[in-house]
Amino acid sequence: MANDKFPMTNQCQNPNNNNKYDLAKRTAEFGAEIIIFAKGIKENNINRVIINQLVRSVTSIGANYMEADCAESKKDFNHKIGICKKEAKETTHWLHMLGIAESNETEKCRKLWQEAHELTLIFSSIVKRKY
Repeated sequence: MANDKFPMTNQCQNPNNNNKYDLAKRTAEFGAEIIIFAKGIKENNINRVIINQLVRSVTSIGANYMEADCAESKKDFNHKIGICKKEAKETTHWLHMLGIAESNETEKCRKLWQEAHELTLIFSSIVKRKY
């Protein structure tokens, strides 16, 4: 789904990283999927606010992961991963609200909610490892 013009790699810490679960790619693709989905939602006063918040939170997941990937210290890394976790959790909230506002999109919102939830769990696991 990601645009091939923009390769999704973790190049700051390990340019040869061939991990099966590339979080940079996964978070970018998830953000792109939400953007494409949001563009197809009819706009009204309620949806405009929800979609704005949704797009902001989902794109923040990937942006903060990219910052964590290039962190200058372990403390900086942990802070950015914590933000990823919070933004993923916030994304689940906005998807729930959008599913209520647009009942014809409930199933798509549930599918996207599942990915946001999985990312929340992944980032939660990373945060717990720091202790």
